Amino acid sequence: MQSAPPGRRARSLAAAMPARWLPPFALHGGSLMSGLGQGLVAALALEAERRRFFLWLPVAMGVGVLLYFAADREPSLAASAVGFAIAGVLAAALRTRPIVSGGCIALAAVFAGFGAGVWRTADIAAPMLERPRVAKVTGFVESVEVRDVGARLVLRVTDIAGVPTEARPRRVRVNIRSGTVSPGDHIVATARLLPPPGPARAGGYDFGRDAFFKGIGAVGSIAGKIALAPPPSAMPTRLAFDAALDRARNALTQRIASVGGGQGGAMGAALVTGKRGLITEATNNDLRAAGIYHIVSISGLHMVLAAGTIFWLVRALLALSQSIALAWPVKKIAAVAAMIGATAYCVFSGGDVATERSLIMTLVMLGAILVDRAALSMRNLAIAALIVLLREPEALLGPSFQMSFGAVAALIAFAERWDRRERTRPGSILPWPLDALWTAALGILVTTILATAATAPFGAFHFQSFNPFGLLGNALALPFVSLCVMPAAVFGVLAYPFGLDWPAWALMGLASKQVLKVAHWVATIEHSTVTIPAFGPLVLGSFVVSLLWTTLWTTRLRWLGLLPLMVGVAFAAKPERPEILIERDGSGIAVRGRDGRYVVAGKPSRFVVQQWLAADGDGRSPDDPALRAGVACDALGCIARTAEGRTIAYARERLAIIEDCRRADLVVTALAWSAPCEAILVQRMDLARDGATSLYRRPEGWSFRVSEPPGAERPWTRRRAEAAQARPAEPAGPDGGKPKRGSQAPAAATPSQETGDDAESFQ
Repeated sequence: MQSAPPGRRARSLAAAMPARWLPPFALHGGSLMSGLGQGLVAALALEAERRRFFLWLPVAMGVGVLLYFAADREPSLAASAVGFAIAGVLAAALRTRPIVSGGCIALAAVFAGFGAGVWRTADIAAPMLERPRVAKVTGFVESVEVRDVGARLVLRVTDIAGVPTEARPRRVRVNIRSGTVSPGDHIVATARLLPPPGPARAGGYDFGRDAFFKGIGAVGSIAGKIALAPPPSAMPTRLAFDAALDRARNALTQRIASVGGGQGGAMGAALVTGKRGLITEATNNDLRAAGIYHIVSISGLHMVLAAGTIFWLVRALLALSQSIALAWPVKKIAAVAAMIGATAYCVFSGGDVATERSLIMTLVMLGAILVDRAALSMRNLAIAALIVLLREPEALLGPSFQMSFGAVAALIAFAERWDRRERTRPGSILPWPLDALWTAALGILVTTILATAATAPFGAFHFQSFNPFGLLGNALALPFVSLCVMPAAVFGVLAYPFGLDWPAWALMGLASKQVLKVAHWVATIEHSTVTIPAFGPLVLGSFVVSLLWTTLWTTRLRWLGLLPLMVGVAFAAKPERPEILIERDGSGIAVRGRDGRYVVAGKPSRFVVQQWLAADGDGRSPDDPALRAGVACDALGCIARTAEGRTIAYARERLAIIEDCRRADLVVTALAWSAPCEAILVQRMDLARDGATSLYRRPEGWSFRVSEPPGAERPWTRRRAEAAQARPAEPAGPDGGKPKRGSQAPAAATPSQETGDDAESFQ
């Protein structure tokens, strides 16, 4: 007996639903709302039949993760556990009412995400350095990343002179200009250490939070001699394994880079080992401008080639024996071997979010072979997201997770719709070679368009940039990557233990150089990188809702995803821009001038200025002389004017503060000041409490937005001096609309100018 089409089955299910399951507007016939209600119920019934509601579980868990990070103090794990248990019990008790039960399951997923955040923070929590210091540091070298200049080390600290054991960071990350150390060495050196810096602007990237979740409690540099020292105790087993693994990665990285030669070899090494330190910033910029930076991130393409090659080799070798092929489950054995190989590749390459996601999807698909079942790709993606969020909930806030899952979701959704298309089509009019080439080129074109569209909002939010020629770059570069670079990488790794790997690395380096030539050519095209003004998280949320709605649903419901898309585009086109930006340590400010662009006063770090310009959609270099135009400076300070003619003073000396408080509308200084001031005053203790500050012009005066809101006490936030903990009330100024922000607290610990100077190297 032939089954009914899905649409007819869905309508039958909708008609058979009990009245208590239906929304109120679907119960009254003869109206437009009734028709819409019946259509909605039919669509939801069809989605339920296709088991699409499961795909929203990681979304609900992500909501829980976001709620955790939105808290202003560390929540209780018990509260989230109790909430999860109650929601789970209710879901089981109300299983006869699918809608209510489904809502309880979603609520349980929210509590699970919230609890995962609490657990992860408690598990990884370690002290963070309280203030900048120069001190003798001893510790085990956990990892070494050789760079084009010097190297970057992660040290497992055993002692920091002058820092008590209970306040000592577990790990520190330092840059060295010269010297050679190896993972596993126990070293002693004098280092300049700083607390991990917070955001360069209110709402910007928080390096301090990322450092916390990597277990890094301080960053800095070693300029002097590095000496080996006897360890105070035996190296922990896990650290010994990590150090040995890093030594192996570094050895293979050097091998590939030396044989491949130049930047082609450096790029090839990054594809195999995940070590990108040898790639210069100029090469990185070319890859980004060409829209092909994703090829140096080990993800789906690399994982599929690795697992697929192992699967094919093992299955082919076992099939050579007739008795084995007939008596043993050859296909399942090959799948197990591929799973082991893919896992080893993920561990060896560093295991970032994109690699983990690809590994999990690969393991699920290979696992389906073991149980003789077919795995749904979108379901695999949902399972991968659940696992990643449970293991590393902080990954949700980063571009790697967002862009990786967004691109794959768009590609899978398109593939699902393509599989449901009408199969009746005329045969190709092209002969065999041309038909295959046309199909491959069309595949690259379509997948690039989809991936670019899905990831563009995340790139604009995190990096304030868009690469309009990414389609051209991918079309020209991906054939080299797919046909030459990655196959050579797979065979090079297999031949490496036998010392016969150099032909593979030579071929890989040659093909990589062609990719870099393509990237450089695309990067030289005018407007290859378009700078986009920063927009807020709510706008990004609109884009995310649109992407999820259009990819996770399969019925006409997905067209409703256009509504949040239009809302996001409307608000992203006209973002609210601050009039004044103040660096977190008061070393400099940016003021929007009469031409609508920023001018800079003081000496903010180059990295911070770059972040300010990018967030404003300004493509100028931080070294552009025009940034100083219109600013009058002398030894005591600087004066700038806004588009409305208001006077902004930046004071370097106390004498200047006295004069500027009488004449200016706003005074900013890196000095501590407790005397009265007629102008709005932002001084050292304000910045020590609030971090980077942005001022927005309002009819009644300026509104302040700070990177570290008062009362926010999370494990990754800077410890504030006791005197700056309590924020006094802000009395009105002489004009009734200008509050005085100067704290009356005495000058205590404060951020150092050094933090701003070195921020660029930390990133």
